Amino acid sequence: MKKIPKFKTEAEEQEFWTEHDSTDYVDWSNAKRAVFPNLKPSTKTISLRLSQSMLEELKLLANKRDIPYQSLLKVFLSERIDKELSKHKPELSTAKTKTR
Repeated sequence: MKKIPKFKTEAEEQEFWTEHDSTDYVDWSNAKRAVFPNLKPSTKTISLRLSQSMLEELKLLANKRDIPYQSLLKVFLSERIDKELSKHKPELSTAKTKTR
């Protein structure tokens, strides 16, 4: 196994790993799967256009549940995604675990 070099910056390390294969530096046969139950998935900000009436109805529903409307929208989307993916199992079930 080759020795992993010391890096001055994270950018330098990132560049190194984009150009090198980790199997030359790490014996993956000894690796153990790690589980991080409290790790929050990274999020990405998006722009979404909704009709005024849909937004007002969403806010009304969220207000009844005493939660922010953005949180309710994420719940609705998550539920619908799960429903759609369950229709197409098993071919989409592996895609779900990779992206969530």
